[in-house]
Amino acid sequence: QQELIDFYHGLAEVLPLPMFLYNMPSHVKVMIEPATARAIAEHPNVIGLKDSSANLVYFHSLIQIMKDRPDFSLLMGPEELTGESVLFGGDGGVNGGANMFPQLYVDMYNAAASKNIAKLTEIQEKIMFISNSIYKVGRYGSSYLKGVKCACSLMGICSDYMALPFQKFNEPERAKVRQILEQLNVEVVNP
Repeated sequence: QQELIDFYHGLAEVLPLPMFLYNMPSHVKVMIEPATARAIAEHPNVIGLKDSSANLVYFHSLIQIMKDRPDFSLLMGPEELTGESVLFGGDGGVNGGANMFPQLYVDMYNAAASKNIAKLTEIQEKIMFISNSIYKVGRYGSSYLKGVKCACSLMGICSDYMALPFQKFNEPERAKVRQILEQLNVEVVNP
């Protein structure tokens, strides 16, 4: 952890823009411990942390250790946990589903920030439906990303082109995403 502190402080010294930490231990095999995040945040060029660990105990620990630092932003990665994280003091999220349904995710944030549990519960049901349907089409680890891109393509937002080595969904998976969007009463403009 001390090496992380040294590393990030060294970066913060030379970067021309403010720095946001990103905790994603599933991909980098290193967890930025809460006390480490606190120590790194002492550098004035470090302004926040996005957590994609999906570990709410960890996120609550970050909220606790940073409670006297309202200038330091704490963002949730997994959209399935963003409402709860905001409800308990997080600042928001970086949610893939907002590419498809921006208003839904703004409404989720507003319900959580205003502590409207009934509204948040209603919205959470929709978010979990999206998570358990669109993100689960296909059989690859990239199904989440392919699902978002395919849905956005069907909605006329953007192409479903994927950077190699990833490939867009084939027609059978695309048809499944189309069916899910229809269940959500979303207009498909690019069949």
